[in-house]
Amino acid sequence: MLRRNFLKGAAVAASATALSAPAVAQSSPKIRWRMVTSFPQTLPNLYGSASAFAKYVTKATDGNFEIQLFGPGEIVAGNQALDAVSDGTIEVAHTPGNYYIGKDVGFAFGNGIPFGLNARQHDAWWHLGGGQDLFNEMLSKYNAYAMACGNSGAQMGGFFRKEIKGLEDIKGLKFRVSGLAGRILGELGVVAQQIPVTDVYSALERGTLDAVEFSGPADDEKLGFVKVAKYYYAPSFWEGSSQCCVMFGKDKWEELPENYKAIVTTAAQYGHNYMTWAYDSTNGPALRRMVAAGAEVRPLPDSILKASLQVANKLYDQLSGESPAFKTMYDSMVAFRGDVLPWWQISEYAYDSFMVRTRGKA
Repeated sequence: MLRRNFLKGAAVAASATALSAPAVAQSSPKIRWRMVTSFPQTLPNLYGSASAFAKYVTKATDGNFEIQLFGPGEIVAGNQALDAVSDGTIEVAHTPGNYYIGKDVGFAFGNGIPFGLNARQHDAWWHLGGGQDLFNEMLSKYNAYAMACGNSGAQMGGFFRKEIKGLEDIKGLKFRVSGLAGRILGELGVVAQQIPVTDVYSALERGTLDAVEFSGPADDEKLGFVKVAKYYYAPSFWEGSSQCCVMFGKDKWEELPENYKAIVTTAAQYGHNYMTWAYDSTNGPALRRMVAAGAEVRPLPDSILKASLQVANKLYDQLSGESPAFKTMYDSMVAFRGDVLPWWQISEYAYDSFMVRTRGKA
């Protein structure tokens, strides 16, 4: 009797396994994707976010869904990553939205616009304020779908070869500056330059450039700017938030099983957090080292900030008339900013200001 019951139970278990195996296989297919990041391994905080995302997906699926990471130039140039996703050359890209404002200025909101939100505010708007959905409405025209995957936080205003005291000092200034900031500063007399990061140091050294912005201390130290320009300005009004995205081929994204979509979504959030953690933990030490090496940290003059804000507001009115996508996201962002800034003023800003002033000491 015992033997008959055991054999019967074993047969039932074997039958259940045989029935469930096809369902498991269907939900965990073998998939191999290629991913391009717009940033080289020499900038580990940026590249590391893409790497963290890809590794998370592979580990969470026991290697069934593998994402192979390629740097800029290995398949396509860093600023061509979206095009490679759109035409199916690759399945996914890790890249900032402002690289593609030539297609539609609405792409700026995938990164953050000048005088926009700070990093935490941008995260809140993107995830819970409708930002991601609005961005993806525009992106669907390019056969792509995006998630946030990295935010460096507020960036520096850059290294300058000469001291900047006011508006007169920036007229004719040859400045490597990206995105909408170049258009804003151009109205104030700056000669904005779009130069790949790999060529920036030599241009600054030769005097082809008078100033350069790229990111914050952690990256700027690695790029060696302090060796050829000593004045280091802050803040960067054009990047109070600097977000990157993972952009998928829309058809490729929609083909994924639901469990893989959930894993990818979680992996993107991990990669997003990784970048913020990386910059928050490395910018301070890097800044101290550069100051010891001769960097002179200066505040960007209020006259430049106020004039730039006036130009920016006029520009945004103009762009809202030119791009429906820009207008929709801009209106959404402005309304969200109006809701969050009063809270920031009485709590977050007040607390941070006190702690910076006192360094935690009575």
